[in-house]
Parts: sequence; C-alpha cells; structure tokens
Amino acid sequence: MADARTTLKVAPRTEFGSRTSRRMRREGLVPGVVYSGGAEATHFQVAERDVRSVIAEGAALFDLSIDGGKARPVVVKEQQLHPVKGTLRHIDLQEVKLDEAIHAEVVIELEGVDDAPGVKASGVLEHVTREITVEALPTAIPDKIVVDVSAMEINDTLQLSAVTAPSGVTFLADDPEEVTIATLAPPRVEEAAPEVEEETELVGEAEGGEAAEGDGDSGDSEGD
Repeated sequence: MADARTTLKVAPRTEFGSRTSRRMRREGLVPGVVYSGGAEATHFQVAERDVRSVIAEGAALFDLSIDGGKARPVVVKEQQLHPVKGTLRHIDLQEVKLDEAIHAEVVIELEGVDDAPGVKASGVLEHVTREITVEALPTAIPDKIVVDVSAMEINDTLQLSAVTAPSGVTFLADDPEEVTIATLAPPRVEEAAPEVEEETELVGEAEGGEAAEGDGDSGDSEGD
C-alpha cells in the first residue's frame, strides 16, 4: 500500500477492429478499457512498457490519466497475455471509489523457507495457494500477503485460518480451515538399489548363457 499512487498515462483510442489491434501491438501499444460502474466504458491505448512498469510495482491500486485528464483511481480487472511470448495483448481496468470496499486478488508470498526445520531436514515444502481474494477499501489492499513458514516441521500443513489478515483487510474464503497455504512433506526417497541388483543378476545370467553356447560351438568345431 502506498500513499502516493503511481499514475499511468494513456491516450484515448478511437480506432477499433482486429487489424487495428495488430498494428498497435506491432508498434508496442496495448489496447485497453476502463469500466466506471454504470457509466460507459472508455477505450484507451498505452505503451506496453509503461503499463508493465506500473503492474510490476505490485500495487493493487493506481491512478489512470487519459490524455492528460484528471487522474482516476483504478485496479486491474483482467489481463490478456500472449500464450507463447507472454506479451500483454489487452488490459481491462476498473475505476473504484476510495470510500467503498472492493474485492481483489492478492499474491501470497512465503518467507523463512530456508529457516524451516523441516526444510533443513531435507523435507519438501510446497506452496499450494499462491493468491487469495480479499475485501478492503482500495487504499487498504496490500501489495502482497507475507506468510512466515520458518517454524514448519516435516508433515506440517499451514492453513489460511492460521494467517492473520492485515488491518482493514478480510480474507474471502468459505472455510479458511480448508484453504491450504503450504505443506512440508518428508524427503523423497528413490528406491533404485533393488532394480540395479535385479539388472546385475540378469546380466550375469546372460553372460553365463553366452559362455555355455560358446563352449558348445567349440565342441562342434573340434568334431568337424
């Protein structure tokens, strides 16, 4: 959360159609739409590097200025990425009111992984739930939820119910006891020794058989 919000400056978009969108993307631009409650949606275009820079900051809330106009507080509603290149192809934003709570997806980040006794004992820690839906005022939405796993032992499971939500934030889950954040499983053991022994026995048998056949061939040769 930041008191001074980043402002994304965009230009109005007046041309539409798939051909226009392809041309825009070739020029490094991304088409977008901002929704404002019951008002008509506004179309815009923005340099991909600019919008990626804002998103990379991690803040859920930022300001949008269209053609130098008044800044409007917005959150990301949806992003469309290229399935192979990963480039941003389209972005939808939602204008929000700063005094009304909204729902947002927030990333869960684990800390203290290397300090966990179970990890030190060669256990395998799995990060199960990586995002959580929260409810909060737009200005109270955290950039991320940091969960400490430094006390986890082998066979431990960390549920959402054990995580304290930041002030002013509510986790939206029907049953927090059923939402697994992380697990720490015993070390994986590879049982390769028996297979090696079996393979060795088979090789020994094959070599013995070949030797026996060789002796028989020699006998036949001598008989001739």
